[in-house]
Amino acid sequence: MNITDCFEIGYIAKTKGLKGEVQVSFSYHEPEKLKLEAVFIEYDGKMIPHFVEAYKIPQPLMGYFLFEDINHIDKAKKIIHKKIYLANRLKPKKNKDEFSFKDLESFTVTDINKGLLGQITEVKALPKQYIAALMYKEKEILFPLSDDLINEIDIDKQTIIINLPDGLIDIYME
Repeated sequence: MNITDCFEIGYIAKTKGLKGEVQVSFSYHEPEKLKLEAVFIEYDGKMIPHFVEAYKIPQPLMGYFLFEDINHIDKAKKIIHKKIYLANRLKPKKNKDEFSFKDLESFTVTDINKGLLGQITEVKALPKQYIAALMYKEKEILFPLSDDLINEIDIDKQTIIINLPDGLIDIYME
């Protein structure tokens, strides 16, 4: 299996307990819709399958996994910070009317106060929120994607108008 045949669903954040259980931070926005019988973990560019013995998703974008071949904390430590993937054929189909924060990648961002900022280069899914990244005056700017900051999204024009907190961009420009 090649990495091009897969899509990233998250990464292994840390160990939990002594029996090899790990905490997964999901980058896929709806992990509860995924078929998680087996996943691929990337080792030096190679995709190695791992069969899931048990898992639970107690919070949005965060889960706990126990893999069949990882039954001790020492084995689990070796996969910390590794990305995990599923085969492309297992990616859930989206309805045409579904839209998520991940779909904002490549949208043009305009701030009410600062004006045109640039295009979103990446949307990162963190355990409690989504973060957008864009390049502004040769600096990477990160800002949370929350309803409080978003004034308007135009899907057809691929634009987003936001109202960032005072001083947020200035922190990155120093």
